[in-house]
Amino acid sequence: MQLDQKITLSETSTFLNRTAKKIAPLWSLENFVAVNPYLGMTHMEFSEAMDFLHKSSQVRATLPVSFFLKALKEGEMSRVHIADALEHNSYGLDIDTDSFIARLIENEEPNDAVFIRTMSDLASEINGKKWERFLIDRISFWASAYFDNSQAIWDTSDKNTSLFAAWKKEAEVDLTPEAMGLKGFRNFIKTLPDDYREAASIALALLGLSEESIDYYLIALTMKMNGWAGFAARIDWDEGLAERSSHAVEEFIAILLVWELALKELLPYENLEAQWKKTRKRNQELLADETMSKRLAQQLVLQDAFDRANQRSIIEKINGQEHNVQDEVKPKAQAIFCIDVRSELFRRNLEAADAEIETMGFAGFFAFPIKYVPIGHNEGANQCPVLLNTSHTIKESLGNEEDDQRMIGKRSLKEHVFKAWKSFKSGAISCFGFVSPLGLYFLPKLLSDAFGITRPLPRPEENGLSGRQLAQKGIQLDGDASMKEMSGIPLEERIQMAASALKAMSLTENFANTVLIVGHGASTVNNPHATGLDCGACGGHSGEANAKVAAAVLNETEVRRGLKDAGIHIPETTYFIAALHDTTTDEVNLFNSGKAWPATHEKEIDEIKYALKLAGENARKERGARMKIEKGDVGRQVLQRSKDWSQVRPEWGLAGCSSFIVAPRKRTAQLNFGGKAFMHSYDWKKDEGFGVLELIMTAPMVVTSWINLQYYASAVDNKKFGSGNKTLHNVVGGAGVLEGFGGDLRVGLPWQSVHDGEQFQHQPQRLNVIIEAPVDEMSKILEKHESIRHLCDNQWIYLFGMNEQGKVAYKYIGDLQWEVVH
Repeated sequence: MQLDQKITLSETSTFLNRTAKKIAPLWSLENFVAVNPYLGMTHMEFSEAMDFLHKSSQVRATLPVSFFLKALKEGEMSRVHIADALEHNSYGLDIDTDSFIARLIENEEPNDAVFIRTMSDLASEINGKKWERFLIDRISFWASAYFDNSQAIWDTSDKNTSLFAAWKKEAEVDLTPEAMGLKGFRNFIKTLPDDYREAASIALALLGLSEESIDYYLIALTMKMNGWAGFAARIDWDEGLAERSSHAVEEFIAILLVWELALKELLPYENLEAQWKKTRKRNQELLADETMSKRLAQQLVLQDAFDRANQRSIIEKINGQEHNVQDEVKPKAQAIFCIDVRSELFRRNLEAADAEIETMGFAGFFAFPIKYVPIGHNEGANQCPVLLNTSHTIKESLGNEEDDQRMIGKRSLKEHVFKAWKSFKSGAISCFGFVSPLGLYFLPKLLSDAFGITRPLPRPEENGLSGRQLAQKGIQLDGDASMKEMSGIPLEERIQMAASALKAMSLTENFANTVLIVGHGASTVNNPHATGLDCGACGGHSGEANAKVAAAVLNETEVRRGLKDAGIHIPETTYFIAALHDTTTDEVNLFNSGKAWPATHEKEIDEIKYALKLAGENARKERGARMKIEKGDVGRQVLQRSKDWSQVRPEWGLAGCSSFIVAPRKRTAQLNFGGKAFMHSYDWKKDEGFGVLELIMTAPMVVTSWINLQYYASAVDNKKFGSGNKTLHNVVGGAGVLEGFGGDLRVGLPWQSVHDGEQFQHQPQRLNVIIEAPVDEMSKILEKHESIRHLCDNQWIYLFGMNEQGKVAYKYIGDLQWEVVH
């Protein structure tokens, strides 16, 4: 059906809303979040979503065929896995394994680059002028000013108006399009309505799109600027969490549509209209053929086979081990780490350094979703997964109000001086006088930074604090009404949060004398994506604040008294210590807020520190091998990477993540997962009512799938879902990076985060979730939560059940059904 100008606002809103929901949110660099780029498509089967993206935007669904042929040759998967994938395929392929592989070898290159073409695509083809690139650059130039987070010295955009209104106001005076050949552009924009839906309605009608093609067309258009669209989606996400209405993505799509209409109406090409009719007809023919392209079908079969090979490897590793039956004894110490894959490597080395230390895995915010306000700051940062809202605000403190005020004054003065100095260096006139007389003054610092002797910038959490103050720095649990919002946690809520955390950790008995709560963070320099190496779930923040709050709450006498009423008895001899694991250096720091360790624990803590030191040394050697550091002092070179401002691969982050294991530690204690497994401690026999299981499947399981799919997408299609070459990045507006001087805001991970220059360090494999719990209870949770069921039923992740003997025994096959694993 051909649409005309009578298309209603309601219909337009429906089209815009459907497309907006398919755009994953993109967080800013300072709050980097690992997000599933296919987030809005999980209600579709994986293959269906890939076919939709392939036809609309030529998105790559998998790595090239050559990658899988190499994996087959090197034994990473076998013909058996391909045969299994072919037997279960629903992509229209009816062929035997040998013939399938033979055809792949005969024709390794893609042979069907067919996708929806937009007006900007057509305009670019007619006379070679890159109108598509021009459109992207103009919108990106405006968006970088509109979304700027105080990076620019001069504010050039009206941020007090809505997205579409602000763009329209600037477009009405922008001379650049007319200089490029779009005569009358400004007047054309003025004739359009100020309401984005009305403008989009006119654009849809005049472009003459058929109803069945609009969804494909709009996603094709939006994927051209997936970065800024994603940034707008993050605004909608935040407003949604606050239960407020927002339509930022819809307004951004309307901007793109208006540009398309401007090209159609204003370009002086004689045959444009005729060519546009042919393009629309070609688009219709493409969509009329509902079959999947043979090349895509082949790639999806190969991806399935590759995933099956990985599953079999993990299952054989778990099921093939011999379990040591030992009596449960009280450990010397317990260390609770984040479930992050980098913790698996360190936990394994810590247990090897001291067998009397028991390690556990838990979500890195430790069930304390707080907003944390450092000393000298008016606003805090949310220290919890973006799926959650914060519950309380916690202030950082030196222990007393007088010291706090002195420090606030000192840090404020230093910040004012820094801003004045920065303004002087960046001023239109003063910058010229800055370089010549003062340039030599910076030479010693430049050299020491270049050789890694010093850090180019101090750590933010240490800036302006002396060594004594750093040791003294802690948190304030009691309320403070002097802030904009009340801070602190009331006692009753501390007790409730502590009980919930311990139950979720399956740590309600057999407490050690010393319990470490170990958050994690990373330390790098000259790295725009630095926060991406911190906790990928918690908005790019380290877990230090959460660990400090959790330890302080669990050490309180009143809290422990309240926990007894909840059936949790923490011995008086048990002492909780907050710690931070630096994943770049594999160093662990213990925090005690200026207090002396209890005399009864000093010897034990010294032994723990020594074990942590040994574990760090061995972890660095293991990670060094993966970084291909083969000569000299490996540990020293790994440490050096954290201070090297030329280093594009300071660590591998979560590259390689392919499994999420939810079970008691004894099920995996003997196994080496190479720093590629998320590991969550859980004992279903202690989980009355299976509330903890539900929490794990609806929160950590979702978060780990986000991380896995972000790495997957950044590897298989770095152009659409990654951020390209790190060495070409330019930070824009504090929001993100451009690759080079222009183009769209880049999303996802840099190429250097998934590839080492020779081979993939993240092999794209969908996440395997292995949970030790009754499958009937897991099915109940899947039935209750549709979004979780979509992830599993539509093969975005694979779900397995572990039996009471610690064997992976069941595989979820969809529609609340399971099959026995052979």
